[in-house]
Amino acid sequence: MYTYNELNKIYSQFAPSTIHTKDTRLFRYYQRYLFQKLMSVFEFRNLPENWAENYFYVVLFGYGFLAITKIDDLVGVVPQNCSLSGMDLFYQPKEVLIANPAFPGPIRRTIGLDCEIVKMMPDYGSAMDIVNFYADMLSISAETAATNTMNSKLSYILFAQNKAMAEGMKKMMDQVASGELAVVIDKNMLNDDGSPAWDTFTQDLRSNYIAGDILEDMKYWEDRFNTDIGIPSANTYKKERLIIDEVNSNNIDTRSKSDLWLATLKESLQKVNSMFSLNIQVDYRNNPSEGLKIAQEAGDENE
Repeated sequence: MYTYNELNKIYSQFAPSTIHTKDTRLFRYYQRYLFQKLMSVFEFRNLPENWAENYFYVVLFGYGFLAITKIDDLVGVVPQNCSLSGMDLFYQPKEVLIANPAFPGPIRRTIGLDCEIVKMMPDYGSAMDIVNFYADMLSISAETAATNTMNSKLSYILFAQNKAMAEGMKKMMDQVASGELAVVIDKNMLNDDGSPAWDTFTQDLRSNYIAGDILEDMKYWEDRFNTDIGIPSANTYKKERLIIDEVNSNNIDTRSKSDLWLATLKESLQKVNSMFSLNIQVDYRNNPSEGLKIAQEAGDENE
């Protein structure tokens, strides 16, 4: 057993607070949703027929890299999840270790000699930190919106003078809720001057309802995620009109990381193609520049 202080001492090195949702189904829902968006940014062509494309995509984008090597004459050249080992003069990995239940034992290969690495980023990292951050924010926002919607239901609290009056109020509310056109109440529920003998407590729903704002924030978080991974978005957020400089700035934001990732993937595949006589190509599934133009034109039409 670990105390709260011990857990916080370890966990605080990785996250600034304990307000996270990574162990919930809601977080996993958004994580899967955003991860599929991430995988949709790039399209690989001419992958060998014996490769499972879903394995290739999930390992590459989930872990950030995978090894391409020839196992034997029967299996041939295949992509495999691996771990990196050994460092050269520039702290680059020199070897990979492959462990797969389909093989008799672990397989060790030398990078550049009998295997190559397809990597997404220059530092061999993946974009799962981006996916997890936005999945965190979306799941927290969705929970807040759901809670606020539940708390914003119109309810009445009635104050009765006695049990008989309380029962009369229940009957009256049942009739009103059922949609009866006319509801008759006992005159004993009135004061001598004819005023109601009860008081009510109601909520100011308009001032307490923020679910609409939360949903707008969720759209903002998803648009920011799209921008971070290279999916075009107008990003207007209630602005009457975007000026040219703002559009150009958003173009740069959208292309900055994804262009780096694409260049890294192309460089990796060039080495793979050269070593194993393949012709695997990668490019944007949809050109971000064209998408930004379409998104901006759509925003202009809605003004």
